[in-house]
Amino acid sequence: MYLSDEELRSLTEKMLGWLRPGGYLFFRESCNHQSGDCKRTFNPTHYRSSANYSHLMTTTLWEESEGAEKQVFGFDIVLNKIVQTYIKMKNNQNQVCWLLEKVGRDTSCQEGFRTFQQFLDNQQYTRNGILRYEKMFGAGYVSTGGPSTTKEFVDLLNLKPGMKVLDVGCGIGGGNFYMAKAFGVEVLGLDLSANMVDIAIERAMEEKLPSVHFEVADATKREFPEGSFDVVYSRDTILHIDDKLALFKRFHSWLKPGGQVLITDYCCGEKPWTPQFHGYVKQRGYILYTPPQYGKFLQQAGFSNVRAEDRTAQFMQVIQTELERAAAMKDEFIKL
Repeated sequence: MYLSDEELRSLTEKMLGWLRPGGYLFFRESCNHQSGDCKRTFNPTHYRSSANYSHLMTTTLWEESEGAEKQVFGFDIVLNKIVQTYIKMKNNQNQVCWLLEKVGRDTSCQEGFRTFQQFLDNQQYTRNGILRYEKMFGAGYVSTGGPSTTKEFVDLLNLKPGMKVLDVGCGIGGGNFYMAKAFGVEVLGLDLSANMVDIAIERAMEEKLPSVHFEVADATKREFPEGSFDVVYSRDTILHIDDKLALFKRFHSWLKPGGQVLITDYCCGEKPWTPQFHGYVKQRGYILYTPPQYGKFLQQAGFSNVRAEDRTAQFMQVIQTELERAAAMKDEFIKL
């Protein structure tokens, strides 16, 4: 925070050079504005936003040569979160930490964006785009069905006060707030979109729910001790992830004995697909499987009593209702 943007980029390049591929960088900074209450005649600090730090650190590249071969490296975010100790001890929301991993960078991927996260935050999930999703699906929600399907699915879990829930792909927190209020559980929400998490944190402060926390994090890289959670919950997110079996094995290790996983996701029918559908999936970067294939992955990961249900008919009815609501608020929606 004592470096200019130019100096920070230079340091980031050096740290990429110092690290081995797969190496990690951890750092913590004061963000947004001054936290102390002492007047200063001189303050050299640059109080950047969390998003500004993330952008600077993940867009900086480092090129290494090995003989005739050249490889480009950059940092991917493993996690980015507010330090809870500062909240509890000083009511300070501005102490933020990052864990970054040095990875090879394919500069041609994600429609010109250097990371999938940048693609999400600058195209699919811009802040304004998220608020449009919310307008369509209900306050706090960015996926089909909003509060009605959330209540239906969460009620299947038989949650009890004090349980710990991990929400992978938490969106802007509607489901997290429902679980905390209705059942008295503690919820950690992860999302790869910084815009999602920024809005979720704003809502959490409004809701005044100390049992709900959020992180910008990559679930395929995030580490938790074995048996950390009673439930892993995910809504319409895992279609973005390639190696689903590896992810489900992580879920299995994170759960306590008897823990449950509940996932809803977009799936597909048996191949061959139509050319139009194949093109759509490729353009969006989705990795889709049939419901039985999903169930098989979960069994291979170690889960028992697996139920893999096709809810297409139900969600077609839900979407029809949402289309009718959209038509009724068309002008208001366009103004967003």
